Amino acid sequence: MSSIMRSCRAPAASLWLSRHASNQANRAFRNVDGPYTAPLVKTPIPGPKSKALLADMDQIMQTGAVQFFVDYERSHGNYVVDADGNVLLDVFCQTSSIFLGYNHPVMKDVFLDDKNLLSMISRPALASFPPVDYAQQIRDSLISIAPKGLTQFTQMMCGSCSNENAYKAAFIAYMARQRGKPLSTESEEYKTAIVNQPPGCPDLSVLSFMGAFHGRTFGCLSTTHSKAIHKLDIPAFDWPIAPFPVLKYPLDQFKRENEAEEKRCLEQTADLIDKWNKKGSRVAALIVEPIQAEGGDRHASPNFFLGLQKLCKEKDVVFIVDEVQTGGGNTGTLWAHELWNGAESPDIVTFSKKFQVAGYFFKPHLKPKEPYRIYNTWMGDFVKVAMLKKAMEEVRKEDLLALAKESGAVLLNGLRTLETRYPSVIHSARGQGTFCAINCHTPAVRDQTVQKLRNKGINVGGSGDSAIRFRPTLTFQPKHAHMLLNTFESVLK
Repeated sequence: MSSIMRSCRAPAASLWLSRHASNQANRAFRNVDGPYTAPLVKTPIPGPKSKALLADMDQIMQTGAVQFFVDYERSHGNYVVDADGNVLLDVFCQTSSIFLGYNHPVMKDVFLDDKNLLSMISRPALASFPPVDYAQQIRDSLISIAPKGLTQFTQMMCGSCSNENAYKAAFIAYMARQRGKPLSTESEEYKTAIVNQPPGCPDLSVLSFMGAFHGRTFGCLSTTHSKAIHKLDIPAFDWPIAPFPVLKYPLDQFKRENEAEEKRCLEQTADLIDKWNKKGSRVAALIVEPIQAEGGDRHASPNFFLGLQKLCKEKDVVFIVDEVQTGGGNTGTLWAHELWNGAESPDIVTFSKKFQVAGYFFKPHLKPKEPYRIYNTWMGDFVKVAMLKKAMEEVRKEDLLALAKESGAVLLNGLRTLETRYPSVIHSARGQGTFCAINCHTPAVRDQTVQKLRNKGINVGGSGDSAIRFRPTLTFQPKHAHMLLNTFESVLK
């Protein structure tokens, strides 16, 4: 028995693991991993074929972000296969966007349906010429997963454009409340809007947080504060930026300090809203992630987020929760904000990635009264809606949210064990479900560790300055977590 398997049976975790073993004995999982039962590495990664492909592609486009080239036909379930035939356990999953795994059979079924193929061939402009069954498809897929109280939905193409248009929806609703009546097309607002001047283009703002990542489109960049390179050379709006809590770990040892830190951040957020309102750039919306994923997997307590929601109500600010990375079940709940146990949902919840389709849910009072105010040609993708419907049927059938909790417990317990063994290398293990992370002491050590793990057949990602993040599929099982932990320990030794 490996050392990490032995450590997981230490007294603190033994009761859970014995229960888990019993559950596993009575539960049969669908085999989604195809022929693979473990990683198999033949070459350094990237290997010679990936390097040759990279050199070729570099002649026609920017390739600095390419990690390795993938053979998608040979990839299955939790395993990704690269161009050189290396088989890796993928715990990064296309930046947290693979829902059920590579080549999952139920997802293939979507493309066996002639109706879906026809929608791909004659791709509809959904806001203007939707298919006859589009409303029912939306009810069966997206509305079925909507956060409570959010009965309205707008489909988009990606996480960035979901957030971008959520900002617009907040601005439109804010000004409609301020005016209290419809505008005439002869009004001063109409005349000035066309030339980018007030009152038609009012001075409004969105409050965001240090460490946040909400996308790379123009408006979203003014609310993104994770890496300078994302924003370099791009003009930005003068919008307020509040501090996000920097918690100390283990949480149970720093309860008083962390409560004080969250109180400080809430107070500064309130002060910033007042400051921007007084200088004439009224704060119409506040956006926050349940976990700052790109910013380094930074968490805060439910009390902090519920405090923000209360503050937004008091200040007449639209409360937007960005679940582009956290939505989709990795936290053990479909939406991470469910873990706050709030009395009501946020005003707007944005999403993308694992759900395959992107967009935002919102409360009815935020629906624009006029057409074309939130609009583009495609307004999403009909086939992606069909994919989500199939995927959610599988999530419910196989109880994959419960699996995320089970596998996440194994993963987080193991990371905590490893940080006690190798405190000079890693620290601050944290997570919800399988949405986990751990910090290295320096960015250089983090980058080296990620590469060493990859060369041993585990594909993980970095986040923030020095965090390693884990973003597996919803079919990631405890056996995969043990495999990951054993390899991680071999790298840390």
